[in-house]
Amino acid sequence: MANTSKKLALLVGGIVLGLGSIAQAADAPKPAAAPAPAAAPAAAPAAPLVSGASAEALANTCAGCHGTGGVSAGPASPTLAGTNAEYFNDIMKRYADGSAYSTIMGRIAKGFTTEEIALMADYFAKAPFSPAKQKFDTAMVKEGGKLHDKNCEKCHSEGGKVLAAAPADKKPADKKEKAAKKGDDEDEDDEEAGDEWHILAGQWTPYLRYTLEDYVAERREMPKKMKKAIEKVTAKDADTGLAALLAYYASQQ
Repeated sequence: MANTSKKLALLVGGIVLGLGSIAQAADAPKPAAAPAPAAAPAAAPAAPLVSGASAEALANTCAGCHGTGGVSAGPASPTLAGTNAEYFNDIMKRYADGSAYSTIMGRIAKGFTTEEIALMADYFAKAPFSPAKQKFDTAMVKEGGKLHDKNCEKCHSEGGKVLAAAPADKKPADKKEKAAKKGDDEDEDDEEAGDEWHILAGQWTPYLRYTLEDYVAERREMPKKMKKAIEKVTAKDADTGLAALLAYYASQQ
């Protein structure tokens, strides 16, 4: 009888312990949920300009030589207002890498980022060109006009005026194709589709003269077409021919 009582007591104790363990497990804190995967980092914002300056502020850094708004008051510096944007970007890049001859522009161009140059290019392209108010030899204008029409008009149409639409409409392939149809000689190494970007009419005469001198002295590479034209203009008298041509451009005010 005593043995039976002991077994019964052990069985009851075991049941009580089991129930206690179950209750304890129920009351135990649940394990923490696994952390959610980290969100992908947001795209980094576009890098700001080094200077943080606006297009106008950047363009104003050129005003000392090229005038406010790109309208030069200094005869040795060209007016930039009305300059084609693509040409501006290209020449600034070439100044910076040394492939284009310059006196001080190489050093200046290196100080701007590609983005800053693009802002300036767009600014000057939208600025209206203003012909330089300058003196010229009226007696030579007529002869200069004839020389231009005969030798320069093909590349610098409408008397050498700025043509805003020329670069967009006249790509190299287009010019080659048109030249081929006409049977014209199109030189492969010329600055194709870029000739009309250069403003001649109303540009400062001293600047044009110095630029021509750079070409003749081979400080700047002269396209073959331009070389042939200059040779024809200066065939009779180099000084008189160039002076007449420059008088014609200066007269367009």
